Amino acid sequence: MNPIAMVLRAFGGGGLPRTYWVLWVGTFVNRLGSFVAPFLALYLTRERGFSVEQAGLVVSLNGAGAVLAGPLGGMLADRVGRRLTLAGGLWLGSGAMVFIGFSETPGRIAVAAFLLGLLGELYRPAVSAAIADVVPARDRARAYGMLYWVINLGFAIALPLAGLLAGMGYRLLFIADAVTTFLYGCCVWVLVPETRPAAAKGAVARSTLGDLLMPFRDGVYLAFCLPIFALALIFFQSHMSLPVTLAARGLTPADYGLVMSVNGVLIVALQPFVNRLVGRVRRSTALALAGLLTGVGFGLHALPAGVPWAMLAVAVWTLGEMAQSPVAPSVVADLAPTELRGSYQGAYHMMWGLASSIAPALGGAVLGHINASALWAGCCVLGLAAGAWHLAIAGARRRRVEALRLERPEMSASLD
Repeated sequence: MNPIAMVLRAFGGGGLPRTYWVLWVGTFVNRLGSFVAPFLALYLTRERGFSVEQAGLVVSLNGAGAVLAGPLGGMLADRVGRRLTLAGGLWLGSGAMVFIGFSETPGRIAVAAFLLGLLGELYRPAVSAAIADVVPARDRARAYGMLYWVINLGFAIALPLAGLLAGMGYRLLFIADAVTTFLYGCCVWVLVPETRPAAAKGAVARSTLGDLLMPFRDGVYLAFCLPIFALALIFFQSHMSLPVTLAARGLTPADYGLVMSVNGVLIVALQPFVNRLVGRVRRSTALALAGLLTGVGFGLHALPAGVPWAMLAVAVWTLGEMAQSPVAPSVVADLAPTELRGSYQGAYHMMWGLASSIAPALGGAVLGHINASALWAGCCVLGLAAGAWHLAIAGARRRRVEALRLERPEMSASLD
């Protein structure tokens, strides 16, 4: 066995198909250049002179675009194919990054931010659907977990690089991000074959609107998405409400960076091993555990403690994040009709985009009108409720999956 194969096997990546690894490596290259998102607010306020309120509006427009990108990208993946949606979405997203980087008036920046959210996120459902196409059902949770791991690895490397580039000029952030995104699209176009199942190519009877709405008419799928959305609302409190809370307690920006570094370090160090652990339990159990850990972890932020306690809290909710990340997309892949894998994955990504748009405003309202303790206690209750909900709906989903296995013997043998 060659050294590369030994490393991949040690981290749980052995036996996955070539197309998956092309997507995996391309994702890593793309995330190495993920400079725009974490620095967008700073760029708007420091470089363009936007007020905090104006910057918040622009970031919200970016999030609104991402909400629409999920179902649209999923529908396109089913209709025109994974390869074209992937490459085209990445190239269009690259163009949108250049557009916002060279826009100077508030109106153009607002339009560019919306287009960046819409076009820059089109490719995500297609990636998830392509993985479901090429990876055997028994390996999907492991494959999605490894993809999530490399996303975080690339992002962890990208952040310090972004800081260096920002010091030389913010416009370099947009150019570098656009270049890596464009290269990922080229990688897909040259190396990734069309993976859309043959059955989907002949499925022309349904309307486009029908494809978009189908996941939202599926009661079992919607019941699964509800706790996913709840946990996403909690998770995105870490983007605004958490730094505000920690700053109010006297922690410096450097302290906040140290606290949040726990998230990236744990994911990079432990995600491959967590993938193996959650693969040995029922998926409903893993998802319920994710709810428990996420709720308790964010609930710990209610206690007025210093940096060590905040780092412990982040460690707890990061474990919840790691428990959910490999399991949830594999459940979506099993529940989706073969010809609508993209649409179902798009609806799943929409839950995250919607939560990213709502969570900052919701958290800010609770902080402004009540207090931080109420916000974090509410997060704890919501996380525990989401975990309990996963257990409550497990029976219905199990019956659906068992019925589907009679029609699709290739489906995952994972227990729900």
